[in-house]
Amino acid sequence: MTIEGLLIGGDRVPAASGQQSQLIDPATGETWATVAAGGVEDIDRAVLAAENARAGWRKVNSRDRARMLFTLANLIRTNLESLAQLESRNAGKPIRDARDEVNMAADCFEYYAGAINKVGGQTIPVAAAGTHLTFREPIGVCGMIAPWNFPIAITSWKVAPALAMGNTIVLKPASQTPLTALRLGELALEAGVPPGVFNVVPGAGSTAGDALVRHPLVRKISFTGSTEIGTQVMKLAADDIKNVTLELGGKSANLIFADADLDKAVVKSLWSVLGNSGQDCCARSRILVERPLYDTFLSQLTEQFQALKIGHPSEEQTEIGPLISTGHRDRVHRYIDIGKAEGAKLLCGGDIPTGALANGAYLQPAIFADATPEMQIVREEIFGPVVCVLPFDTEEEAVAIANNSLYGLSGSIWTRDISRALRVARAIETGVLSINTGHSVHLEAPFGGVKRSGLGRELGLAVLDHYSEWKSVFIAE
Repeated sequence: MTIEGLLIGGDRVPAASGQQSQLIDPATGETWATVAAGGVEDIDRAVLAAENARAGWRKVNSRDRARMLFTLANLIRTNLESLAQLESRNAGKPIRDARDEVNMAADCFEYYAGAINKVGGQTIPVAAAGTHLTFREPIGVCGMIAPWNFPIAITSWKVAPALAMGNTIVLKPASQTPLTALRLGELALEAGVPPGVFNVVPGAGSTAGDALVRHPLVRKISFTGSTEIGTQVMKLAADDIKNVTLELGGKSANLIFADADLDKAVVKSLWSVLGNSGQDCCARSRILVERPLYDTFLSQLTEQFQALKIGHPSEEQTEIGPLISTGHRDRVHRYIDIGKAEGAKLLCGGDIPTGALANGAYLQPAIFADATPEMQIVREEIFGPVVCVLPFDTEEEAVAIANNSLYGLSGSIWTRDISRALRVARAIETGVLSINTGHSVHLEAPFGGVKRSGLGRELGLAVLDHYSEWKSVFIAE
């Protein structure tokens, strides 16, 4: 079995401690890869490599930097199938979903390659004799902590804009899913990105992650993960007044009014909660349905849930793959018992499959009906294929239920009344909303949450403000 090394200063190297971690295939429960487990010393080596590369990378002109990122995007496309197979096996994703996410990574590098020579400073008329200029300058060494649910996609959201603005990077991928991040780092070198500009150090969050956040030479932290860990990251980063972006948990609401296109709403609502087996911070796991449509919606949604193809991620027809691990599956499964005890009605699913799927981290997608806002299954982020459906009678009630959450990341509104759609969209406390669709993420638009779903934004041109500093210069006459 090949041992995957860290990527520091352009070289694949073992962890200084010699420690390794084994990767478990979520579909089979078998060990299939071994990766060096980075620690404090490895983070220090990687940060120093990034710091030493910083001055040279900053001097690379915008056209050459753009060429490198365009080349990297092309290399991702050239290696699409191998990257998708790696992502599918490592994270348990259905192969067709993995291909889409690798394509998204390529699109992301193309987008920010194109933005490099389109953003800059300004000349500003001021109340003094002279000329006032502003410059957008790179922050410096950026520490990035990526999650296990969308490894290559979210890694690209962080790496592409940071490199575009001239920063250097130390990336700590999730310890469960580091393989596409390491491969991406290698492809960046192949694309001409200088050694040390993009370093990858897999390792435990409690050691490598904390060391990255604490390191005095790291000036920016971008973290995607749970709200609990994000809170710790923010506290650690405060010691050095680091710039921090946090994309955290969610418990998004999906509001379906009686005048909605029912057939479309059912299908899109299904995938807005079951994509990636429900392991999605944007999952619309609270479905609020206006009472005249409630019974019909539940009947059709249950029929759709029961028709899903659960299977091995490598099979083209698979729609629902395993969760990331049996430990996480068991955590999600405990919520099924909690929901029953709270009095919600389990319409379908919630069982751990037997037979050919018994060794994997599978769970049959579950629907709870007649849930109420105070239930634990409605309030807490389950992060699995479980949805709670609640009735409402008025628009005001729907908004109140939607806002009755610690989170505010995403959500959807289904109605043919455009005035209502806009009115409700303005009233709901969340960072991202979709009307008559379940689609949250657009590379060209800012993405992020409010309340305990985080701060700052990924994607769009807005993210470039998180990877650059404004410098003001006044020249007197």
